[in-house]
Amino acid sequence: MRHFLSLIDYTKEEIKEIIDLAFQIKKETKNRIFKPYLKNYQLAMIFEKSSTRTRVSFEVGINQLGGNGIFLSSRDIQLGRGEPIKDTARVISRMVDMIMIRTFGQERLEEFAKYSKVPVINGLTDKCHPVQLLADLMTMIEYKKFDFDNPQKTVVVYIGDGNNMANSWVILASKLGFNLRVATPKGYEIDEDIKQKALEFAKQSGAKIEFLYDVKEAIKNADVVTTDTWVSMGQEDEKEKRISDFKGFEVNSELMNLAKKDAIFLHCLPAYRGYEVSEEVFEKHSNEIFDEAENRLHAQKGLMVWLMRQLKN
Repeated sequence: MRHFLSLIDYTKEEIKEIIDLAFQIKKETKNRIFKPYLKNYQLAMIFEKSSTRTRVSFEVGINQLGGNGIFLSSRDIQLGRGEPIKDTARVISRMVDMIMIRTFGQERLEEFAKYSKVPVINGLTDKCHPVQLLADLMTMIEYKKFDFDNPQKTVVVYIGDGNNMANSWVILASKLGFNLRVATPKGYEIDEDIKQKALEFAKQSGAKIEFLYDVKEAIKNADVVTTDTWVSMGQEDEKEKRISDFKGFEVNSELMNLAKKDAIFLHCLPAYRGYEVSEEVFEKHSNEIFDEAENRLHAQKGLMVWLMRQLKN
C-alpha cells in the first residue's frame, strides 16, 4: 500500500504517471465529462490546520470522481480531545478508503500512516506540502516551462522562507532533474535532513541545486520564480522580526526583470502583497497563479485515482 506523505518516497516515473493521469482527468473535466473513477469511495479529510484550497479541491475532487468527502476538523473527532493518533488512525481507516490530513508536525502524519489500513495523503505539514508541488508542476508544464524529457533546461528560483514549500521544491527538483536555486535570508534555510537527501538524489537525476543568500544573483535568467508567505500559520508572534529579516526578499518588478522575459511567477496562496510579493507582480502574473490554484483540484484527482489503482496492482 502506498501513502503520499512526501515526494521523497516517489520516483520520477511515478510522479509522471500521476501528472499524466491528472492531465487526462483535467481534460475530461473541462469537457464536463465526469467519469466515476472512484464510485462510492470515501475520503476522510482531517484538518488540524484550516485551508481554503485544500478543503475545496479535495472535496470537489472526490465528488467529481464519484466518491464522497467527509470533512473532519480537530473539534469534530477524538483526536482533538487527546485520543492517541494511532487509535484514531485505526478507527477511521476501517471505515473509509482514503484519508487526507492537513496538520502540523510531519511526525503526526507519519504515525497516522503507520497505523492506517488505507492510503494517507499529506495535505500539508510544517515540513512538506507535496500536493501543492504536483499542482505547480502541472502549471509549469502547461506554460511550457518544464519537459520530463529535458528537465535540465528548466531553472526554478524559490525566494523567501526555507519552509515546507522550499523543502518540497528541493525534493521535486532532486527527483526530476531540473535546476533549482533557493534564496533565503541567513537563519531561514531549509530543513538540513531534506537538503542532504535531496543532494543525494540530485546526483542521480542530474539536478543542479544551489542555496544562496543573494536574491538578485539567484533570480538571473530564471524560467520560473516562486515564493511563499514569510509568516506561516503558528508563526504570528514572529511577524515583526520576520518582516525585518526578509527585507529585500520581496518579489517585485525590479527582481522579476532579472529573470527571463517570459518567466512565470507562481505562489501557493494566500499571498500577502507588499511582503513576499508586490501587487504589481502578483497582478501581472495572476493568470499563472490562479491556473496553479485550480490545478490543485486536477492534480489531487490524479493522485487519488493513482493511489487507488496501486491497491489493485
